[in-house]
Amino acid sequence: MTHHPALAAGRVAVITGAASGIGRAAAVRFAGIGMRVCLADLPSSHLSDAGRAAADVSPLGADGVLVVPCDVSRIEQVQALHDAVRSAFGEVAVLMNNAGTDHGGGPYERIADWRRVLDVNLWGVINGVQTFVPSMLAQGTDGAIINTGSKQGITCPPGDTAYNVSKAGVKVLTEALAHSLRNTAGARITAHLLIPGSTFTGMTRGGRTEKPPGAWTPEQVVDMMMASLGQGDFYILCPDNDVTRSVDERRILWAAGDIVHNRPALSRWHPDYAAAFDQFLHSNNE
Repeated sequence: MTHHPALAAGRVAVITGAASGIGRAAAVRFAGIGMRVCLADLPSSHLSDAGRAAADVSPLGADGVLVVPCDVSRIEQVQALHDAVRSAFGEVAVLMNNAGTDHGGGPYERIADWRRVLDVNLWGVINGVQTFVPSMLAQGTDGAIINTGSKQGITCPPGDTAYNVSKAGVKVLTEALAHSLRNTAGARITAHLLIPGSTFTGMTRGGRTEKPPGAWTPEQVVDMMMASLGQGDFYILCPDNDVTRSVDERRILWAAGDIVHNRPALSRWHPDYAAAFDQFLHSNNE
């Protein structure tokens, strides 16, 4: 498998939301290939455990792992994270803005939950990009920035509107970041949008102890992420055991078609369009 040039032994990866789920799986994978890793998350025993798991597989052992408690919604803590990593390891090759939360609210409810979700999911990524990218560019070395988005930020299903808005913002930010980086003279940094499917994580388990058959494990998501980074993909659109790539593509095309065809907003969930969507979903024609 071809690797992204930033994913190399001795280089440094910073992962937020690293205490569990996809962030922990990524930290362990990066450590296993000999990268020095910094795991950042809210302070907890889970964060310490994740740090030990990364050290266990690292050729560098504990010397290759840094654990930094950090609330990504607070810019001063992200800046402190940046300074701690550079002090310990001297550089940053990979920044994975992965920290996230859910249970926001609908369009006109639970304003406090809206602020919490946007502060973590969107401002956490903005804080990471604004803090780390200038110094990563100044290094003049190969780098990668991976921002964790969501299919809910693309098709925007009814329900947790705050979460959808936050992840739609991550998509827009990451697209603009990729464009900016490829038009910056001398830049050797790429940006990527990780779009997981159904994944069994601490955030999604909902009290369950066993993974649902339809969900992927975090390790499967990281497997696909690593392969896609090696291929240079920007959109890392993950399927799961229930939803195939082709189904995702049809859903995304239908969502864009609401504008093109002047359908009602979120027509996929509108009873008048149920039959038309079902036909479209099972059609081979765009």
